[in-house]
Amino acid sequence: MIAGLAVAAVAVALAWLVHILFPVIPLLTAAVALGIIVGQVPAARRAIDGVLKPGLSFAARRLMRAGIVLLGLKLSLVDIAKLGWFTIVLVVLIVVATFWFTWGLGRLAGLPGREPLLLATGFSICGASAIGAMAAATRSDAKDQATPVAMVTLFGTLAIAVLPALRVPLALGAPAFGQWVGASVHDVGQVVATAQIAGPAALAIAIVVKLTRVLMLAPMVAVASVVSRRAAGETAEHATLPPIVPLFVVGFLAAVLVRSFLPVPAEVLASADLVQTVLLAVALFALGTAVRLASLVGKGARALAVGLASWVTIAGLALIAAKV
Repeated sequence: MIAGLAVAAVAVALAWLVHILFPVIPLLTAAVALGIIVGQVPAARRAIDGVLKPGLSFAARRLMRAGIVLLGLKLSLVDIAKLGWFTIVLVVLIVVATFWFTWGLGRLAGLPGREPLLLATGFSICGASAIGAMAAATRSDAKDQATPVAMVTLFGTLAIAVLPALRVPLALGAPAFGQWVGASVHDVGQVVATAQIAGPAALAIAIVVKLTRVLMLAPMVAVASVVSRRAAGETAEHATLPPIVPLFVVGFLAAVLVRSFLPVPAEVLASADLVQTVLLAVALFALGTAVRLASLVGKGARALAVGLASWVTIAGLALIAAKV
């Protein structure tokens, strides 16, 4: 296990260096991308499937869950309430509509296993982190996560370039642009990289809107866990059923409540943010190593089509909401 964790730690350090040299590239995006690149090297694949597998599996599952719990400390219900009920309702509707659209389209396209569910989660909520959370709750295989992780990384990275280029043609002021970015871009780091181009006002709104979407992770994962539990109970009399509400989801919600109602020192929040970022970066690198681009050739067109349709849908719905 130590070997896999050590390799992941070195990879995150390299991803962090890339982020420092090129700030427009979010750390978590760099970590996933680096994992995908390493996973394509034949010699590295043998190690990934061998001596490194226990550590990488531990990172992709356990460290991912710990990072998601700490992610809750970023969320303040007070800040979200300041958006106003109308904006909050719009954001929730966008998340739900995108989730069901992507899930249904993925099933219609014949994507295997739980790929439609994981794609829907990643595109509608918060990218690769949400995929990891949903996969943990539904006990999805690593192979089911590979394509969704690749898709959200691709389209989330494209958003960093595409959305700012459309800001002026669409006549979006800083507040409207921030709301658009927060409601449509996948990962929190990608939201920051995209929104900061329009200034601090756009960035502030984008982060709060984005974190409102992140809050949807808990109920969506809980519902999926209940459905998965029922399915497991129906298909196997003695099946090991997933928990009704995964423990890490409870921890996530507890962290949100702590952040919202207790006077947490700024130093503690800063430290927790650093730890959470490192944990998620290590976990996402590990998920990235499971991606096999060669295996995507046969189904790549279908996954790309679903991902593109989902990306355009959430961007379009979010744009309408920003202009309301």
